[in-house]
Amino acid sequence: MRGPTRVLSGTLAVVLSLLAGACGPWPGTGNTAGDGLRIVVPNTPGGGYDTTARTVARVLEETGTAADVEVFNLPGAGGTVGLHRIVDERGNGRLALQMGLGVLGASHVAHAKVTVARTTPIARLIDEPEAVVVRADSPYRTIADLVADWRRSPGDVTVGGGSSPGGPEHLLPMALAHAVGIQPKRVRYAAYDGGGGDLLPALLDGRVDFATSGVGEYLDQIAAGQLRVLAVTSGRPVAALPGVPTLKAAGIDLVFDNWRGIVAPPGISTADRKRWIEMLTALHASRQWQAELSRHGWTDAFTTGGAFATYLARQDKAVAEMVGHLGLD
Repeated sequence: MRGPTRVLSGTLAVVLSLLAGACGPWPGTGNTAGDGLRIVVPNTPGGGYDTTARTVARVLEETGTAADVEVFNLPGAGGTVGLHRIVDERGNGRLALQMGLGVLGASHVAHAKVTVARTTPIARLIDEPEAVVVRADSPYRTIADLVADWRRSPGDVTVGGGSSPGGPEHLLPMALAHAVGIQPKRVRYAAYDGGGGDLLPALLDGRVDFATSGVGEYLDQIAAGQLRVLAVTSGRPVAALPGVPTLKAAGIDLVFDNWRGIVAPPGISTADRKRWIEMLTALHASRQWQAELSRHGWTDAFTTGGAFATYLARQDKAVAEMVGHLGLD
């Protein structure tokens, strides 16, 4: 392949700047902004969406920006069950979906009847580099070790990921295989819904040879010496993982950035959409949220309104093209 291959980069030049003051009452009520709000997590507890949504809810409450924000899990079909729920809740301005690259991918791989194009874009929150991870006693000491063995016998190397087909932990090893000369259809991929919940035991007990996961999901296990990171997928090294090379630095022309954001049902009022944006803008401006970005190894990618809608449409198109190019549709 000629030149660096950039897959679904999280970089966006246009970022809206909105007032970050405290939110007033939700339109039509006398309550604190956020009373009765609900955020749907479209996978099981323990994964990246779950962690992000619960962090958002906690910081909103800690800062007094919103009260009684409920997070609930509605897993299934790679996140498209949650997407269906949001689309079906037309006009419900108190409901939102924690989503990202995985929901886009799953909707295309599964040929879902609904797409993110039918939702109301609210905000993109973070980018998160992915990591190629092995257990501490793995024979793979470097990404070159892994790639060499993988090329020799793709069917004997199992990669685990916290995504159903079409999710970031599924798309990444397929793109990585393609970048190193392995046909994606030969990749032996094992899906573990939610990543942090089910994938970790599989990795530690040897059911998978390596895993692809968001950087923030395994920082504790990495620090404890249970896991070793062979490479990260971002364009630059990750501060939370000193000494770990990027794929590009290791000679593999691939950059792959995951991202997460929030969308609401279709047909919500202008006032409700504005209130969601104002709340998340206040969240973004808080020192508590900035501390969470650092703690989880997340990259600030805050974008709202029309800029996020444009980004979302471009990402949807890019994912559809990638799924087709890799023969995953």
